Amino acid sequence: MSGRLRILTIIISILGAAWAGYSMYQRTGEQLLWGHRPLLLFIALWILAQALLCGRKNGAAGWRRAGLSSLSGLLLGLGFPGIVPAPLLMFVGFVPLLLLESEISGSDAKGKGKQVLLHSYNAFLIWNILSTWWVANTALAAGIVAMALNSLFMALVFTAFHHTQRRMPRIAGAAFMAYWMAFEYLHLNWEITWPWLTLGNAFAQFPALVQWYEFTGVFGGGLWILVGNWLIFNAWKQRNDRAALRSSVVKTALWILVPTGISLWQYFTYQEEGDKTVQVALVQPNYEPHYEKFDIPEDVQMQRFLELSASVTDSKTDYLVWPETSFGYVETRSVESYPAVVQLRGFMEKHPQLKVIAGIDAYHIFLPGEPHSKAVRSSNRSGGGTMYFEVLNAAAQFSNESEEVQLYRKSKLVPGPEILPYRRFFGVFEPVIKQVQGTVEGVGTQKERMAMSSDKARLAPVICYESIFGEFFTGYIHKGAQAAVIMTNDGWWDNSPGHRQHLWLGTLRAVETRRSIARAANTGISAFINQRGDILQATRYNEAIAIKGQVRLNDRVTFYVRWGDLIARIAVFTTLLLLLNTIAKGIQARVGR
Repeated sequence: MSGRLRILTIIISILGAAWAGYSMYQRTGEQLLWGHRPLLLFIALWILAQALLCGRKNGAAGWRRAGLSSLSGLLLGLGFPGIVPAPLLMFVGFVPLLLLESEISGSDAKGKGKQVLLHSYNAFLIWNILSTWWVANTALAAGIVAMALNSLFMALVFTAFHHTQRRMPRIAGAAFMAYWMAFEYLHLNWEITWPWLTLGNAFAQFPALVQWYEFTGVFGGGLWILVGNWLIFNAWKQRNDRAALRSSVVKTALWILVPTGISLWQYFTYQEEGDKTVQVALVQPNYEPHYEKFDIPEDVQMQRFLELSASVTDSKTDYLVWPETSFGYVETRSVESYPAVVQLRGFMEKHPQLKVIAGIDAYHIFLPGEPHSKAVRSSNRSGGGTMYFEVLNAAAQFSNESEEVQLYRKSKLVPGPEILPYRRFFGVFEPVIKQVQGTVEGVGTQKERMAMSSDKARLAPVICYESIFGEFFTGYIHKGAQAAVIMTNDGWWDNSPGHRQHLWLGTLRAVETRRSIARAANTGISAFINQRGDILQATRYNEAIAIKGQVRLNDRVTFYVRWGDLIARIAVFTTLLLLLNTIAKGIQARVGR
C-alpha cells in the first residue's frame, strides 16, 4: 500500500468510526436503537488498525499474510448464518489461515508463535465481528469484550495447534481438529461460555443438510467442517502433483457430498414420530426491551397479553405460551397472589382445559436454616434483621387442574448480565460490571432440568440462552420431555441477524432430539419448529401477534440424547495426549541444544 493510499484509508476509517459513534450516541439520547451502526463502527476501527499496524516496513510479504488471515475471517463470517446463506464456505474458511501458518512455520523468522497468534487473532476477530456484532446493541462495552475475548480464545487454540504441528507434523491434522473441538466443548461448559460460533452451528439455517445430528450433535458438523478444511488445505499443497491433486479432490468431494446426500435422504423420508399432538398458542407482545418493556406499567402490558391470548385461545387450545420475563418480580412462595397472576387466572377460568407456560422475573426468599445458593443477596428488613434472597429468571406453568405452580429456574446464564464468571477471581471488575448493567451476585439456578407435566403432555421449559446448548438441552429429554417450548426476549439486539440466528439454532435442537418446539419471543421471531427442523408460521420482527399450531409429542430417545457430545469428549482426551506430547517434545528440544 502506497503512503498516500494508506493516509487516505486512515482518514476515511476515522471519519467512518466517528460518524457511527456519534450517531449511536445521538440515538441513545433520543431513545432510538442503533440498528447496524455498531457493525460500521467495528469495521471502520478494524480498517484503521490494519492501516496503522501494517505500514510500509512490512513489505509485500506482510501484506500478503494480513490478506490471508483476513480472507479466513471473511470466509468464516460469510459462511456462518446471518449475512448470506453460504454454509459451504465454512469448508474453506480455515484454509487461508492454514496456508499462512504453514508459510510461517517454514520460514527462518523468529517469533513464529507470536506471528501465528497475531494473524489468527485478526482472522477470528473478523469472524466474530461479522457474525456477532449485534451483541453490541445490548451494551457496547459488553459486545466489544465478548468479541475481543472470544477471538483471543480462538487464536490461542490455533497457536497451540501451530506448536504441535512444528513438533509433530505427522499428526498436525489430528491436533487441528482435536484442539478446536476441545475448545468448543470447554466453551459450552465453563462460566465464560459463549458458544454461539460453535462450528456445527453453521448449518442451522439449513437443517436439511445435517439430519444426522440426531446421532452426532453439532460436534459432528464441526468435525465435518474441520476435516473438509484439512483435505482442501492438503489438496492445495499438492496442486503441482496432478495425481495427488486428483486423489485429494475426489476425497474432498466424497467427504462433503456423502454426508449431504445421507442427510437429504433422511430429511425427505423422515416421518414425524409420536401419535399424540397438543394445540399450542404463542403470544408475541412486542415490547422493545431497552425503552418500553421495563417502563410501561405491568397492568397495561397484561392487557395486551390477554387480548392477544384471547385472539388465539378456544376450547381446543391445550397450551398458551408467553415469552421470557413476561411479568414479575414474583416471590416464589406467593405466586398466586401476584396481581398479574390473578388476572391470568381470571382469563383461564374461561378455558378450563388451558395450561399456561410463561417466562417470569422472580425472587426466592431463603427461610431461616435454608441453604443459600451462590447467587444469594441480602437486604435489611424494615422491622429489623436481614432478608436473604436470590433473583431468578424463571418459567412457570399454571393449570386449572391444580393451584400448584410448576417453577423452573433458568440454569445456563449469560456471562455479564446474569453471572459474573468465576466471581472469586474476577470480583475486582465489580464496578465495571455494574457500569454495563451486569450482575455481580448472579441469578439463581437449579442443578437438573425438568419437564413441566400435565394430563396432556410433558414439555421442556427452555429459557432463551439455554436453547444453544445441545447436551444441556438433552437434560430435559432425560426428564421425560416430549416436546419443548422456548421462551425468549431477542429484542435487545434490534432488528439484526441476532434474533434470526437464535431462531435457527433452535432448529438444531429439534433435529438432535427429534422434539417439536414452540418458540415464543417478546418480539420476532415466534414460530413452531417440527422434528425435522422446519420453521413453521414464523412471525415478523416488531409486530404484536399471536399464533397457534399443533405440536407433536415424541417419546423416542435419539442416539445423541443418549450419548451426548461423545465426539467432543474424545477430542478432549486426544487434546490432553497431544498437549503432553507437545510439551515433552519441546523440553527434549531445549535439553538437546
